[in-house]
Formats: sequence, structure tokens, C-alpha cells
Amino acid sequence: MSTNDLAVCVRNTLNRYFDDLEGEKPSGVYDMVVQNVERSMLETIMQHADGNQTLAADMLGINRNTLRRKLTDYQLL
Repeated sequence: MSTNDLAVCVRNTLNRYFDDLEGEKPSGVYDMVVQNVERSMLETIMQHADGNQTLAADMLGINRNTLRRKLTDYQLL
């Protein structure tokens, strides 16, 4: 899967979301998308890193402390 494929998945999911609203006004779309994508990404990375936070942080390109905070925020510890 390329990054373009990921963008297509997000676009398709958002279009379905808007279709499902059936004309209702959306609210908080940015936070909803970021939280869902970030949580899923963290869960997947942690699985691929076999729970090793240092390795996961390296894979993500973020500081280990930042990763730990995000894992705590999403109650993934």
C-alpha cells in the first residue's frame, strides 16, 4: 500500500461518513479523523514492534516520551 492508497481510504471513508449524515451538519470532523487514524496507527505500530516502545517510536519518527504520552492518552498501555 502506498501513501496514495491511504489517502484514498481516508477520502472514501469521509465520503461515506458525509453520505450517512443525510444532510445533517457535521461537527468536529478534524478531531474525529485525527483521533481515529492516530489510535489505529499506534495500535498497529505497537503490534509490529512487539510492544517495544523504543522501536515503535523509531518506526514512527517520534520521541519515545511523545509515544508514551500518546499511548497513555489513548489508554493503550
